[in-house]
Amino acid sequence: MSEKMKKIVIILSLALILSIGLFSVGIAYAGGVRGMELLGVWFCLTFWIVVVLAQLIPAGILLSSFIATGFSSFRREEVPIRAT
Repeated sequence: MSEKMKKIVIILSLALILSIGLFSVGIAYAGGVRGMELLGVWFCLTFWIVVVLAQLIPAGILLSSFIATGFSSFRREEVPIRAT
Protein backbone atom coordinates (compact mmCIF):
# COMPACT_ATOMS: atom_id res chain seq x y z
CA MET A 1 0.00 0.00 0.00
CA SER A 2 1.40 3.36 -0.95
CA GLU A 3 2.04 6.14 1.54
CA LYS A 4 -0.71 8.29 0.03
CA MET A 5 -3.23 5.46 0.35
CA LYS A 6 -2.28 4.90 3.99
CA LYS A 7 -2.94 8.56 4.76
CA ILE A 8 -6.33 8.40 3.07
CA VAL A 9 -7.30 5.25 5.02
CA ILE A 10 -6.20 6.84 8.31
CA ILE A 11 -8.18 10.02 7.62
CA LEU A 12 -11.29 8.04 6.68
CA SER A 13 -10.97 5.84 9.77
CA LEU A 14 -10.63 8.84 12.05
CA ALA A 15 -13.59 10.54 10.37
CA LEU A 16 -15.73 7.42 10.90
CA ILE A 17 -14.80 7.13 14.58
CA LEU A 18 -15.32 10.87 15.13
CA SER A 19 -18.76 10.78 13.50
CA ILE A 20 -19.75 7.73 15.57
CA GLY A 21 -18.49 9.48 18.71
CA LEU A 22 -20.40 12.68 18.01
CA PHE A 23 -23.54 10.72 17.22
CA SER A 24 -23.31 8.79 20.49
CA VAL A 25 -22.73 12.02 22.46
CA GLY A 26 -25.87 13.44 20.85
CA ILE A 27 -27.88 10.37 21.84
CA ALA A 28 -26.59 10.47 25.42
CA TYR A 29 -27.17 14.21 25.79
CA ALA A 30 -30.69 13.93 24.39
CA GLY A 31 -31.34 11.12 26.87
CA GLY A 32 -30.60 13.42 29.80
CA VAL A 33 -27.04 12.35 30.64
CA ARG A 34 -24.98 15.28 31.91
CA GLY A 35 -21.56 15.86 33.46
CA MET A 36 -18.95 13.13 33.79
CA GLU A 37 -21.47 10.43 32.97
CA LEU A 38 -21.66 11.87 29.47
CA LEU A 39 -18.00 11.03 28.94
CA GLY A 40 -18.49 7.44 30.13
CA VAL A 41 -21.57 6.93 28.01
CA TRP A 42 -19.74 8.43 25.05
CA PHE A 43 -16.84 5.98 25.38
CA CYS A 44 -19.15 2.99 25.89
CA LEU A 45 -21.46 3.80 22.98
CA THR A 46 -18.57 4.57 20.64
CA PHE A 47 -16.73 1.38 21.58
CA TRP A 48 -19.77 -0.85 21.21
CA ILE A 49 -20.84 0.70 17.91
CA VAL A 50 -17.36 0.13 16.49
CA VAL A 51 -17.37 -3.47 17.78
CA VAL A 52 -20.78 -4.16 16.24
CA LEU A 53 -19.70 -2.68 12.91
CA ALA A 54 -16.48 -4.70 12.98
CA GLN A 55 -18.55 -7.88 13.37
CA LEU A 56 -21.43 -6.91 11.11
CA ILE A 57 -19.43 -6.30 7.94
CA PRO A 58 -17.67 -9.72 7.85
CA ALA A 59 -20.88 -11.43 8.91
CA GLY A 60 -22.71 -9.85 5.98
CA ILE A 61 -20.01 -10.99 3.58
CA LEU A 62 -20.17 -14.54 4.94
CA LEU A 63 -23.97 -14.61 4.80
CA SER A 64 -24.10 -13.37 1.22
CA SER A 65 -21.51 -15.92 0.09
CA PHE A 66 -23.41 -18.67 1.93
CA ILE A 67 -26.63 -17.74 0.17
CA ALA A 68 -24.85 -17.51 -3.19
CA THR A 69 -23.47 -21.03 -2.85
CA GLY A 70 -26.94 -22.38 -2.19
CA PHE A 71 -28.24 -21.06 -5.51
CA SER A 72 -25.31 -21.87 -7.79
CA SER A 73 -23.93 -25.19 -8.94
CA PHE A 74 -20.49 -26.29 -7.86
CA ARG A 75 -19.49 -27.29 -11.39
CA ARG A 76 -20.41 -24.39 -13.62
CA GLU A 77 -19.09 -25.90 -16.85
CA GLU A 78 -21.18 -29.04 -16.48
CA VAL A 79 -24.29 -29.36 -18.63
CA PRO A 80 -27.43 -30.30 -16.67
CA ILE A 81 -28.92 -33.73 -17.44
CA ARG A 82 -32.37 -33.76 -19.00
CA ALA A 83 -34.60 -36.81 -19.16
CA THR A 84 -36.06 -37.45 -22.58
